[in-house]
Parts: sequence; structure tokens; C-alpha cells
Amino acid sequence: MIWIIALVLRLALWLLLAPLFPGLINKVKAWVAGRRGPSVLQLYYDLARLWRKKVVLSTLVSPGFVIGPAVAWVALAAAALLLPLGPAGAAISFRGDVILFIYLLALARFCTAWAAMETGSAFEGMGAAREVSYAVLAEAAVMTAVLSLSIPSGSVSLVTMLTPPAWAGAVLLAAGLFTVLLAENCRVPFDDPNTHLELTMVHEVMVLDHSGPLLGVILHGASIKLLLFAVLLTEAVLPMAKLPPLAGAVVLTGGVLTVTLGIALVESMLARFAFKRVPLLLTTAFILCLFALLLAWKGGAS
Repeated sequence: MIWIIALVLRLALWLLLAPLFPGLINKVKAWVAGRRGPSVLQLYYDLARLWRKKVVLSTLVSPGFVIGPAVAWVALAAAALLLPLGPAGAAISFRGDVILFIYLLALARFCTAWAAMETGSAFEGMGAAREVSYAVLAEAAVMTAVLSLSIPSGSVSLVTMLTPPAWAGAVLLAAGLFTVLLAENCRVPFDDPNTHLELTMVHEVMVLDHSGPLLGVILHGASIKLLLFAVLLTEAVLPMAKLPPLAGAVVLTGGVLTVTLGIALVESMLARFAFKRVPLLLTTAFILCLFALLLAWKGGAS
């Protein structure tokens, strides 16, 4: 009974806090530009408004158009439960859970692309093709980063892997994972979440035909994914295993806020890259994670 209560509280924490971080990013971007900007709670207001609206469905779509966003949201929420929160550990943990974690992220992407293809729209099909093309290189970098964490710990469990000591490859791993974070969450320089030009959109063009609660589910799932990658990046490079619970919570919160600030500064200072430059940037992220893996392997061998 206690385990169920802890599981529900952990899930509620993820679901309630996730929409806050896109608001923080937009607020920092507004400050950098000298504007007041929207409230940090803007996404909460948007989700409440969307939940009260009706869903408009095309005559072309099948039930997959509705099932896709729902399954993607559940997959991201389940992935969040597998991810430990510093010294507090994970809500669900078992040997090999990192493999399930990666597959859940892939399932969420597949379901989002599936729902986009259901509309029969050329624009949404184009966005889905771009999304999965980016994923080929991004997933390679993620798996290489996972290996670089697995070798020193000798484990394939996230709770053990994400308690790294201070090591030489931490900077390389942080740079690689931060680049992957930007790609996986469709942020600048890979995509612009504020653009409305169909020919240059990736993620946003995939959800053009979603409305009401369906669009709310997609937006909330995207915020969960953003927070998930920020926590993953923080725990992958900061040693928090030996910290007391309160100090670990402070370090984790500070790390996530630092990642959030970094995203906002990147979006404020960089423009979106041309499509032909995106593979080069993702390949660079893979190489950074690969060098981190080689350093981890060399350290383990010595």
C-alpha cells in the first residue's frame, strides 16, 4: 500500500511540475529580448483551456489518430517513473530498466508520427519524416551515452548507472546529451517551437490537425519529455549518490534549472539551422558521447 501511494505521488510530481519548465524557458527568452513575456504558468492555462474544448476530427482519420497521442503520453509518464530522482531513487527499478526506458521514448515518438500520418496531410507526413530522420542519429547518441554510464557502474539499471563519480568524460557526455536534448524536444537550432511556417516546421507541423484535449495531451507529453531529458542529463554528469536527501534534491533542482537556462540562452542567441546542417550537429553529439564511452572504457580497463 505504501509503495502504491509513493508511486502515485511520484507520478503526480512529474505531471504537475512538467508544464512549468517550458514557461521558464519562455520567460528567460523574453528577459533576454527585453520583453515582459508570458507567465511561467502559461502552459497550465493553455492546457486547462484545451481540456474544455471539443475535438475536431477529419473524416480521413482512424482510431489511431486518437490512440497515438494517448499511448505516447502513457509511454513518457512510464519512462519518468523509471528515472531516479537523485538520492530518492526511482519509483520502479529493476535490472535492465534502461532498455525499457529507451524503448518507451521510441514508442512515444512512433505513436506521435503515426498520429500525424493518419491525417493524410502532406505537411504532417513531411514533419513525421523529418522527426524520424533526426531520431536515427539522436538515438545512436543516446545509446552510446547509456553505454558510457553502464561501463563504469557495471550495471544496466538506471538507479545504479545514474550515480556516476566525477570522471573525465563528464563534460563530453554533458555536451552530447544536451545536443540530443535539443533535438529530441524539437528546440532551436533543430526546430523552432514558435514557428508557424509549414515548410520549416518539424514537431509543430505534426500536430496541426490535433485540437482540444488531444492537443493538450501532446503538449503536456512534450513538457514531460523536456523535464525527463533535463533530469537525465543532470544525473548523468553530477555525482549525487553520496549526498544526503536534502542536498541531493537541491543539487538536482539546481542542475535541472541550469539545463533549462541553457536551453533558453541557446534559443535566444542562435537561429534555427538549415536542414542540411542538422545531421552534422547530431553526428557531433554522437561523437562526443562516443569519446565519453572510450574514456569510460579506458578507465574501467585500467
